[in-house]
Amino acid sequence: MTKLDTIKGKVNEAEEFARKIWLAGLGAYGKSFDEAQGRYEKISVEASKLFDELVVKGSKIETEAKDKFQVKDKVETRVAEVRKKLGLDSVSADQKVEELSAKIDALTDAVAKLAAK
Repeated sequence: MTKLDTIKGKVNEAEEFARKIWLAGLGAYGKSFDEAQGRYEKISVEASKLFDELVVKGSKIETEAKDKFQVKDKVETRVAEVRKKLGLDSVSADQKVEELSAKIDALTDAVAKLAAK
Protein backbone atom coordinates (compact mmCIF):
# COMPACT_ATOMS: atom_id res chain seq x y z
CA MET A 1 0.00 0.00 0.00
CA THR A 2 1.36 3.36 -0.91
CA LYS A 3 1.59 6.39 1.20
CA LEU A 4 -1.11 8.06 -0.95
CA ASP A 5 -3.46 5.14 -0.38
CA THR A 6 -2.85 5.40 3.37
CA ILE A 7 -3.61 9.13 3.33
CA LYS A 8 -6.80 8.54 1.25
CA GLY A 9 -7.86 5.85 3.72
CA LYS A 10 -7.33 8.19 6.68
CA VAL A 11 -9.29 10.95 4.90
CA ASN A 12 -12.14 8.52 4.19
CA GLU A 13 -12.11 7.41 7.83
CA ALA A 14 -12.17 11.06 8.97
CA GLU A 15 -15.06 11.83 6.59
CA GLU A 16 -16.94 8.78 7.80
CA PHE A 17 -16.31 9.73 11.42
CA ALA A 18 -17.43 13.35 10.74
CA ARG A 19 -20.60 11.99 9.08
CA LYS A 20 -21.27 9.80 12.14
CA ILE A 21 -20.85 12.83 14.41
CA TRP A 22 -23.30 14.75 12.20
CA LEU A 23 -25.81 11.86 12.30
CA ALA A 24 -25.39 11.51 16.07
CA GLY A 25 -26.20 15.22 16.44
CA LEU A 26 -29.30 14.84 14.27
CA GLY A 27 -30.30 11.79 16.27
CA ALA A 28 -29.90 13.68 19.56
CA TYR A 29 -32.01 16.52 18.20
CA GLY A 30 -34.68 14.11 16.99
CA LYS A 31 -34.72 12.22 20.29
CA SER A 32 -35.00 15.40 22.37
CA PHE A 33 -37.75 16.67 20.04
CA ASP A 34 -39.68 13.38 20.43
CA GLU A 35 -39.28 13.48 24.21
CA ALA A 36 -40.37 17.12 24.37
CA GLN A 37 -43.38 16.39 22.19
CA GLY A 38 -44.26 13.38 24.35
CA ARG A 39 -44.06 15.51 27.49
CA TYR A 40 -46.16 18.22 25.85
CA GLU A 41 -48.82 15.69 24.87
CA LYS A 42 -48.81 14.23 28.39
CA ILE A 43 -49.13 17.68 29.95
CA SER A 44 -51.85 18.57 27.46
CA VAL A 45 -53.81 15.42 28.34
CA GLU A 46 -53.33 16.02 32.07
CA ALA A 47 -54.36 19.67 31.73
CA SER A 48 -57.45 18.66 29.78
CA LYS A 49 -58.29 16.03 32.41
CA LEU A 50 -57.80 18.56 35.22
CA PHE A 51 -59.99 21.08 33.38
CA ASP A 52 -62.75 18.48 32.99
CA GLU A 53 -62.50 17.59 36.69
CA LEU A 54 -62.77 21.27 37.63
CA VAL A 55 -65.84 21.68 35.42
CA VAL A 56 -67.52 18.71 37.13
CA LYS A 57 -66.61 20.05 40.59
CA GLY A 58 -67.82 23.54 39.67
CA SER A 59 -71.10 22.14 38.38
CA LYS A 60 -71.63 20.25 41.64
CA ILE A 61 -70.91 23.35 43.73
CA GLU A 62 -73.23 25.42 41.55
CA THR A 63 -76.05 22.91 42.04
CA GLU A 64 -75.50 22.82 45.81
CA ALA A 65 -75.43 26.62 45.96
CA LYS A 66 -78.64 26.91 43.92
CA ASP A 67 -80.35 24.41 46.23
CA LYS A 68 -79.27 26.39 49.30
CA PHE A 69 -80.41 29.68 47.78
CA GLN A 70 -83.78 28.17 46.85
CA VAL A 71 -84.26 26.93 50.43
CA LYS A 72 -83.21 30.33 51.76
CA ASP A 73 -85.62 32.09 49.37
CA LYS A 74 -88.45 29.78 50.47
CA VAL A 75 -87.70 30.45 54.14
CA GLU A 76 -87.50 34.19 53.56
CA THR A 77 -90.77 34.11 51.63
CA ARG A 78 -92.46 32.14 54.42
CA VAL A 79 -91.12 34.52 57.09
CA ALA A 80 -92.38 37.48 55.06
CA GLU A 81 -95.82 35.86 54.78
CA VAL A 82 -95.98 35.25 58.54
CA ARG A 83 -94.81 38.80 59.29
CA LYS A 84 -97.46 40.16 56.94
CA LYS A 85 -100.19 38.04 58.55
CA LEU A 86 -99.12 39.25 61.98
CA GLY A 87 -99.02 42.81 60.72
CA LEU A 88 -95.37 43.22 61.63
CA ASP A 89 -94.42 44.65 58.25
CA SER A 90 -96.79 47.60 58.24
CA VAL A 91 -96.67 48.64 61.87
CA SER A 92 -93.72 48.68 64.22
CA ALA A 93 -93.64 45.91 66.81
CA ASP A 94 -93.84 48.42 69.70
CA GLN A 95 -96.89 50.08 68.19
CA LYS A 96 -98.52 46.68 67.63
CA VAL A 97 -97.88 45.73 71.29
CA GLU A 98 -99.46 49.02 72.41
CA GLU A 99 -102.52 48.37 70.23
CA LEU A 100 -102.88 44.84 71.58
CA SER A 101 -102.45 46.09 75.17
CA ALA A 102 -105.19 48.67 74.59
CA LYS A 103 -107.52 45.98 73.22
CA ILE A 104 -106.79 43.75 76.23
CA ASP A 105 -107.51 46.65 78.58
CA ALA A 106 -110.81 47.31 76.76
CA LEU A 107 -111.76 43.63 76.97
CA THR A 108 -110.84 43.55 80.66
CA ASP A 109 -113.08 46.58 81.31
CA ALA A 110 -115.92 44.98 79.33
CA VAL A 111 -115.60 41.73 81.31
CA ALA A 112 -115.50 43.67 84.60
CA LYS A 113 -118.69 45.57 83.65
CA LEU A 114 -120.44 42.34 82.74
CA ALA A 115 -119.34 40.75 85.99
CA ALA A 116 -120.59 43.77 87.97
CA LYS A 117 -124.13 43.52 86.60
